[in-house]
Amino acid sequence: MPLTEVTELHATSRVTVFPLEGLTVAYTTQSSDERGLGDIGLVAVVDELAGDGDELWRLARGLGGRSTGGDQARWILTQASRARVANAYTDLRSATWTAYVRRRFALGSLFANHDVVMTGRIELPRL
Repeated sequence: MPLTEVTELHATSRVTVFPLEGLTVAYTTQSSDERGLGDIGLVAVVDELAGDGDELWRLARGLGGRSTGGDQARWILTQASRARVANAYTDLRSATWTAYVRRRFALGSLFANHDVVMTGRIELPRL
């Protein structure tokens, strides 16, 4: 569900950057508590000219054929997980980034090791 305000996050973590239908997308994880489980998946479009992450949800609807929010969120996470596992794209092991989160979706059950998916826009160091 869209957030009423943009949530700004700053961190240094592993970031996988990959192309997806004309977008450059970044995937990283966050933890909801001190256990460091990476239970939150952050999938965001890269670039100052990029949109606000809604492009990912439109792709999930259009390409993925997903009609519900949960199915769309799982499709987005699947694309991100696939890019990381394939290791065919840019993998920044310790990137300092700033993300502007526009949407947070609680999955209701664990999927791809995540309870929550967040989308938005992310600023990365020059690739």
